[in-house]
Amino acid sequence: MATAYDIAMTQGQPEEDSSVPVVAVENLRKTFGILKVLDGINLSVNRGETLAVLGRSGAGKSVLLRLIIGIETPDSGSVFIHGQNIAGLAIDQMGTIRKKIGFLFQHAALYDSLTVAENVAFPLDHHRRDMPRSERGDRVKQLLAEVGMEGDFRKLPSDISGGMQKRVGLARALALEPEILLLDEPTAGLDPISSGEIDELILKLQRERQMASIVVTHDLHSARTIADRLALLDQGNVVIEGKFEDLQQSNIGFVAEFLKHS
Repeated sequence: MATAYDIAMTQGQPEEDSSVPVVAVENLRKTFGILKVLDGINLSVNRGETLAVLGRSGAGKSVLLRLIIGIETPDSGSVFIHGQNIAGLAIDQMGTIRKKIGFLFQHAALYDSLTVAENVAFPLDHHRRDMPRSERGDRVKQLLAEVGMEGDFRKLPSDISGGMQKRVGLARALALEPEILLLDEPTAGLDPISSGEIDELILKLQRERQMASIVVTHDLHSARTIADRLALLDQGNVVIEGKFEDLQQSNIGFVAEFLKHS
């Protein structure tokens, strides 16, 4: 039976067609040895929407992001970006897809030997060599200003706080003007004030850029603040998906237990 994505592709609809989710996964399965991490999950996110994926450690949240960006390969199931199944794409085709995706790693993953500005410039230097150097420099300054780091561009990552590193990581994730933003534990390891600042920054960027965003997090307060919908994973499955109020009203034992201890 043809899916909506198959129909969209055969009809030649443009990538921005609002009837097709920007990101969708269908019956996605992934195991590592005997460990079943994802067991046939289905999720999607539209332009301008933020989906928060919650769950205990080892629930497969970060694996989901790696599957979406193509770092990992699913055992079965499909990942669609703008209706295009990324399975089996050639390296250059996958490279084109990845340029549409901004990724904030859990620990920011900045290059220790590069300055803040050089870290943000890294994607531009590698993928936008057609852009004049002066224009790339202006772009870096603009991005750092957007995340409140314009005064720190000469500093090394070791000279700034964890929250500031996350801001720089966000600026770098936005360098190529992505249509999709993937956030892996954006508030992990931060104090409550810094976490709140990161949440407000994500909301601001989402309002301005209208990206399709997926954030995986242990932080329920952060998820409530930044997400339009929440999906709770357990034992490789989506236990519940909906607004926070749907989780609160659920009579599923695991959902109540997760909310109690979060």
